[in-house]
Amino acid sequence: MSFSPTRYTLESAATGEQREDEGWTLAFPGAPSLIRTVYEQTEFCEHDQLDGLYRFASWLPIRRTLKGSASPVCYQSVELAGDLGLKNLWVVFNGWWPERGAGMKTASFKECEAYSVCARLPEDFQSVLVVASAGNTARAFARVCSDNHIPLLLFVPEDNLNALQFDAPIQDCVKLIAPASGGDYFDAIRMSGVVTTHRPEQFLAEGGAKNVARRDGMGTTVLAGVSAMGRIPDAYFQAVGSGTGAIAAWEAARRFERDGRFGPNTMRLMVAQNSPFHPMADTWAANSRDFLIPPDDQARQLAASVDGKVLTNRRPPWGVPGGLYDALKATGGDVLTATNAEAREAAKRFEQREGIDISPAAAVAVASLFSAVEEGRVRPEEHILLNITGGGSQRFHQERELFRLEPSSVLNIHAQDDEILATAEKLFPQGSPAQVESCEQRTH
Repeated sequence: MSFSPTRYTLESAATGEQREDEGWTLAFPGAPSLIRTVYEQTEFCEHDQLDGLYRFASWLPIRRTLKGSASPVCYQSVELAGDLGLKNLWVVFNGWWPERGAGMKTASFKECEAYSVCARLPEDFQSVLVVASAGNTARAFARVCSDNHIPLLLFVPEDNLNALQFDAPIQDCVKLIAPASGGDYFDAIRMSGVVTTHRPEQFLAEGGAKNVARRDGMGTTVLAGVSAMGRIPDAYFQAVGSGTGAIAAWEAARRFERDGRFGPNTMRLMVAQNSPFHPMADTWAANSRDFLIPPDDQARQLAASVDGKVLTNRRPPWGVPGGLYDALKATGGDVLTATNAEAREAAKRFEQREGIDISPAAAVAVASLFSAVEEGRVRPEEHILLNITGGGSQRFHQERELFRLEPSSVLNIHAQDDEILATAEKLFPQGSPAQVESCEQRTH
């Protein structure tokens, strides 16, 4: 099937103003606000002729399709649901589980955003895409960009580099700079911002939560869920770091509501953080649009103490119009927490009942579901969608040889702007032949 770019406009969450996408629009001028996609195709449809994630192309802001994608897989739980006394528990699984049809080789739903974001780029893209990550997002973008010859500069904390393991060497068009041990996701964000701010003509900021392709890519978890369930769920459970995936879920439910064929939109966002790092829960409990976060050193210590390292964003899109605060308010949602011990127990129980290993972050979501059931926050007959954001990695890694992506440079977390910029420019010299041409395989 030939592919034509998806038709859509962009809309301000704050004002409702609509504009055409100029190619990589991340925000409108004026007061801060997330922007949303408004698709010409208002009825949900799936393209069976397109591979993987692109079966949802009508609701993805993309110009092309890329090779290698996989779609979230949704199924109705029997064993775990029975344990919990739930009649309509549905699991949307993102990871490696061939028997269920799940084929994400990075074992994370971050593939959904990477294949969407990179498909928003034009085929003749000549700049360098820049992505900051706590680990999972970097793994997904590295895999997608390596396979599709897209120049990429990653910033990932040195303490999180174990997340960057692959079943094949990553090509040399992908480079990695690591904030030194003791740094966290926010340090990676700061360094990436230095590069994209000072050299925007050479280094393109991926945009994080501001990028509609990232959010709509992650929103495919809800698309897969509603496709399987035949209706909008009553509650949606997911562990969150930035909360971007939860915002995406809310936006997807709004599209189904507009479609009108999938029932009323009563979907509550039930998001979870890994205690003791739970600034979202603290901020929500205070009913504050202003995000409450401990001082940097204390926040780093708390982030270092949790199993779910990918859930430790210190600057999430919380209070911005269209952000997580608005999403929780609009859906009557809540922010839950789970300790390391609770999440580990939840992971064991999930694997025993469902038959597959899950990531520490996904285990936090499962633990939060357990507590919500115990506390009566969900009713037995409700249709619940549980987002397993990562799973099957242990099995995937056991079955094949692994290759680790090593950093090209490790920088002190207090490195000055000129050092960060010089390091990036050395990796991708301006005026050199297109980085695509030098995509030689690494042999780490």
